[in-house]
Amino acid sequence: MSRIAYVNGDYVREEEAKISIFDRAFLFADAIYEVTAVLDGKLLDYESHLERLHRSLRELGMTQPLSDAELKEMQEQLIARNSLNEGSVYIQITRGVAARNFAYPENAGQTIVGFTLVEDFSGSPEAKKGIAIITIPDIRWQRRDIKTTGLLAQAMGKQAAAEAGAGDAWMVEQGYVTEGTASNAFIVLEGNRLVTRPLSNSILSGTTRRAILKLAESGEISIEQRRFTVDEAKSASEAFLTSATHIAIPVVEIDGVMIGGGQPGPVTRKLRDMYFAMARKA
Repeated sequence: MSRIAYVNGDYVREEEAKISIFDRAFLFADAIYEVTAVLDGKLLDYESHLERLHRSLRELGMTQPLSDAELKEMQEQLIARNSLNEGSVYIQITRGVAARNFAYPENAGQTIVGFTLVEDFSGSPEAKKGIAIITIPDIRWQRRDIKTTGLLAQAMGKQAAAEAGAGDAWMVEQGYVTEGTASNAFIVLEGNRLVTRPLSNSILSGTTRRAILKLAESGEISIEQRRFTVDEAKSASEAFLTSATHIAIPVVEIDGVMIGGGQPGPVTRKLRDMYFAMARKA
């Protein structure tokens, strides 16, 4: 059976889901998106995703074509219609269809689409054994805090990691780690000190990042929100990345340097377990 997707008010089979070649998402990546994890058929961290969606739209001067209630209903309908138990819902809002012109069009009919993905992130093999990563230069634009569909640099980074036999790449700017290709970066230093880069225009405000920091506070893990270097990461006792559809994945090797004896560390495992306990209780 093909998936059911959402396109501008209609629920259709994915092979029937189409948008105009003049949509600005296609021509300019003039669009924002959100990916919300689904566990046991329920949206996770939904309010955080909605808050970030509001911010992305506001920063790009876009309106919201559906109300908050309608947005949630659409995603819950996609979960139900696709019988999704575990995975994610992707939604994208574009500035709309207009003649190709760099300046923003007036009164363009916006496009909104949505679809689901099946993913076994609770039983992920990567979470059990960890992944190797490489570091690469951060070549992205300067507004990484906006969750836009302009993801070519991240795709190039993910491809570089694949070609190197690694699970992902951490991007580096002026010697400091910014974030992963689709994730936030964390290290753990001696004394169980959790370190992650502070929010700014340099990184995306991850919804799972926010949840993990709250869990760390409740789990009496000290937190340092500051920049860290690649060398500091390589000498850390643990490293991990967070994202909506991976939660927390241990990093056991950076540029060929083994981290924490090449095994997922106790802080990473604790935070991941705390997250799933919280999610299943909600």
